[in-house]
Formats: sequence, C-alpha cells, structure tokens
Amino acid sequence: MKKQTINFELNGELVEVHTEPSGSLLHLLRGQLGLLGTKEGCGEGECGACTVLLDSQPVNACLIPAAKIEGKQVQTIESLSNGDTIHPLQESFVEKGAVQCGFCTPGMVMSAYALLKVNQDPTPVEVKEAISGNLCRCSGYKQIEEAVLDAAEKIDQGSRED
Repeated sequence: MKKQTINFELNGELVEVHTEPSGSLLHLLRGQLGLLGTKEGCGEGECGACTVLLDSQPVNACLIPAAKIEGKQVQTIESLSNGDTIHPLQESFVEKGAVQCGFCTPGMVMSAYALLKVNQDPTPVEVKEAISGNLCRCSGYKQIEEAVLDAAEKIDQGSRED
C-alpha cells in the first residue's frame, strides 16, 4: 500500500511522518517513532495497555488508524516526565505499590491523567470509572485507585503553592 504523509502534534511537538495509512496509531508510535512506553496487549481495544490521549481524550491506540490522526494532538506516557523528574501521578503509582509487572501502567496512568486534567478532586467512583477500560493482572485495582487519589491531592497542593 502507498505511504501517506501525516502531520500531527506528538507530545507538544509538530511531527510529519510517512506511514501506511491503514496501520494503527500504536504501530506508528512504537515501530516508526520508537516510543515504547505505549504497550500492545490484546490489539483489540479490550485491555487498555495502549491508552494514549488523542485531543485530550483517552483512546486505545491499537484501534485508531494512523490516517485518522492528521492535524490532531497525541499525548503518550513519555510526555509526563521532564528529564529525571516524573509526574506526581507516576510518583504516586510507585509510592502506593500500584505497579507490579508494569505492563498496564502506561495505559492506566494516561487514563488517570485524562481524568485529573478535567477533575482535580475525583471521587473513588470517578477514578474507578476513568480506569475501567484498563485491565491489570498484577497489582490489583485498590492500589491503583489509591495512587490516583493521592496524585490528585499532590497536584491540588502543588497548584495552591504556585
């Protein structure tokens, strides 16, 4: 198939790629752009391991055709850290033991990040709802929910200090 030029914003930077338009956003990110934080789990949109933000909304990158991202904003887990400094959400995941094998972690973090961008004081039910499209087989959801709620407090405190 003929390659197509696609222009989009990736983690705050404008990029232009030449890719198979029918290939998935997941394969574009991992295979062509070398962003390995986004994981491929099921490849069918069931597990959430490949969750990224597309125009600020969490999506399964395995289900999005590359051609559909023309002119859009894509944000991956790589965008949350700043050099050696990790985002408070990532910090809370580590502190609360919400990571075990780590395979689901990038997708969980991105789903939680999307929630915290629009709701800085979520309830436990809202957290459960936000991560409901992400499956974890190791750490259990309790620690993940606690990590998101803890991060919300850290982020809220940080914003009051500014």
